Formats: sequence, structure tokens, C-alpha cells
Amino acid sequence: MTSSNSDNDCILFWALRLGHIREKSLQALAKKGLLKGANTCKLDFCEHCIIGKKTKVKFYTMTCCTEGILDYCSHRCLGPTKMVSIGGNHYFVSFIDDYSRRYWVHTMKHKREVLELFVKLKRNMEKRTGRKIKVLHSDNGGDYTSNLFLQLCRDEGIKRNFTVRETRNKTG
Repeated sequence: MTSSNSDNDCILFWALRLGHIREKSLQALAKKGLLKGANTCKLDFCEHCIIGKKTKVKFYTMTCCTEGILDYCSHRCLGPTKMVSIGGNHYFVSFIDDYSRRYWVHTMKHKREVLELFVKLKRNMEKRTGRKIKVLHSDNGGDYTSNLFLQLCRDEGIKRNFTVRETRNKTG
């Protein structure tokens, strides 16, 4: 092995060891004498370094587009769970207000309790805030698309938004 090959190997070793560090950063470390065995800092082409240095898209924080409490709410039923709760419940329902970011979680023994629980929660929240639910977002589950649930929303003037089928994360 020639000295240039061993020097290139040493530089490559340090570049990889330091997480595909840039050539300029390697030069700065070499000037300080922090790279043992590295005399030069000329890196060969590394595809991983190029891919890793591509610009990334910035995710901006979402600003709330609702004007008040209960303007836009999300409702989701999850279960059955593998473990039964102390009260014997297998399901739980979450209710999230988009404006205040408050959420409520309730447990249920059966999925058929969703409508009854929603009516109680809706009545309670509307009494507390003095406002009505304007838009309700939920998945396309049968508990939210039943005729009774849809009729309740029509009667109360609640606009419905549904997620697209097969888009939620599936775990386990």
C-alpha cells in the first residue's frame, strides 16, 4: 500500500467516523492536529455525503385557521385494545378542539357507545363554552358514518369532514 492510499484511507476513515463530515471541517480539524494519521484533507467522491447534504424541506408550524372554540373538532374511536382496562373497557374515544388544542379521552366497553358518548360530550362542551360545534372531522369508520350519527350532525348543523380511506397509520 502506498503512502497516498493509506493517507486517503485515513481521511476516509475520519470522514465516515465523524458522520460524513465536510472537507472544510476536516481541514480545520487537521490544522488543529486533531486527526491522527491524516496529512491531507482531500476527500474522494462519496455518494452518501452528497445525498446527506441535499437541502431539506422545512416544515412550518401550522397556524390555527379557526376563529374560536368548537369551530373545528376532531373525533376518533380506537380499539379494541389488547389489554382490558380496570373498568373492563376495550375502546377509547378522543375528542380534540382545534382552536384551544384541548383534548378529551373517554373509554368504552363497546364501540356502539360512540354516538351516546359524543352526544354527552357535545352537550357538555356547548354548555360550558356557549358555542356550537361547526365542523367535525373523523375517520370513515362505521361508528361515524351510521345514519343516526349523520342525522344528528345534520339536525345540529354540524358540517362533516372525513379522512380518506386507508390513510391512517396501522400499528402492530
